Amino acid sequence: MAEQVIDREFGWDDEIVKDDDFILLAPGDYDFTVVGVERQRYEGNQTKADGLPPCPMAKVQLRIDAPQGHANIFNNIFLHSRTEGMISAFFASIGLKKKGEPLKMNWPAVPGSTGRAKIDIRKYNGNDYNEVKKFYPKDDSNIGSAPAPTSQPAVGEVTW
Repeated sequence: MAEQVIDREFGWDDEIVKDDDFILLAPGDYDFTVVGVERQRYEGNQTKADGLPPCPMAKVQLRIDAPQGHANIFNNIFLHSRTEGMISAFFASIGLKKKGEPLKMNWPAVPGSTGRAKIDIRKYNGNDYNEVKKFYPKDDSNIGSAPAPTSQPAVGEVTW
């Protein structure tokens, strides 16, 4: 039987065991599974004259299984007319949008979906991070169909 993990706070003198499980992927194309979506609010970028104004934002958690383990990447999808192409690319990559056709965004259908993306390394404050550079459209024969079940761990729900 697997050991049950208890979510708890630590005391100052507690013993810890778990190491950092961050995996930096080599730049390239990877298959992913969406394991969670969280609704958030982007407060806008006031430092740039042409910065994106405040708008809703979906924080999407992608899981990529690589030879060295699994990597979790968080990708922010800004719900604004300036980023409509990026929104479309995301939904096309998970097979929910067909090119040239309108789509009502169906966020509850996103967790458990699979797709393919180009991953690169982003440098920020002297650290390296995994970053989605591009979502690839899914084969047109799969578009609009329900996501296939995966053998991944339990998939998170959309947090509204």
